[in-house]
Amino acid sequence: MAIAQLSETEIGAALAELPGWCLRTDGLAIERRFTFADFSEAFGFMARVALAAEKADHHPEWANVWNRVDVTLTTHDAGGLSARDVQLARAMDAMAKSGA
Repeated sequence: MAIAQLSETEIGAALAELPGWCLRTDGLAIERRFTFADFSEAFGFMARVALAAEKADHHPEWANVWNRVDVTLTTHDAGGLSARDVQLARAMDAMAKSGA
């Protein structure tokens, strides 16, 4: 089954509910930098997200340098943003906030 790309209106509504996330300049992805106390916290966050992403079969593009994790979410099968990206962004925000 094809994955639907979000409309501009849906993207705007999603971003209004996702503080810290911004639309990439080409409009095909959302991005965010997460900052933690140290490398251990950043890597722990990545491990928790990796388990959730694998379960959802939707994987982030990300990079880690010491206490920072830079994330880009897009759905290649949809040719841009999809509901999967919004769901994973929400999950990542919750994990970063709770530390769990």
